[in-house]
Amino acid sequence: KSSLTAAGYSECCCSRVLTKTRKAEHITPVLRPLHWLPVCQRIDFKILLLVYKALHGSGPKCIFDLIVQYEPSRPLRSSGSGLLSVPRVRTKHDEAAFSFSAPQLWNRLPEDLRSAPTVNSFKTRLKTFLFSAAFN
Repeated sequence: KSSLTAAGYSECCCSRVLTKTRKAEHITPVLRPLHWLPVCQRIDFKILLLVYKALHGSGPKCIFDLIVQYEPSRPLRSSGSGLLSVPRVRTKHDEAAFSFSAPQLWNRLPEDLRSAPTVNSFKTRLKTFLFSAAFN
């Protein structure tokens, strides 16, 4: 948590230097025109990009081994939607694991985003999705 705060602070400082904004002014209107994602959304972006690459065969095998496709026990409408199985966890510490947070983030994405045909189109759509969630 403290490293996130430090990263957010440095992002704010960099944006203020680039835009010559005073410290007393709000930072959100400064970040929006720069098209910079806040630190938390940038972390989600990196995690989701790793998942996309792993599912499409261009990511590391160790990442692919951590994610499991969701297969319902009977036919459902969500069967072919590309969802991932979220493992059960017992502690808050376990919730920080990639094997738990990555499927949770992936399942929250809209289906058209999850089924993007190329890595570049996925990146573009994902940044737009996260940017609109952060600033709207």
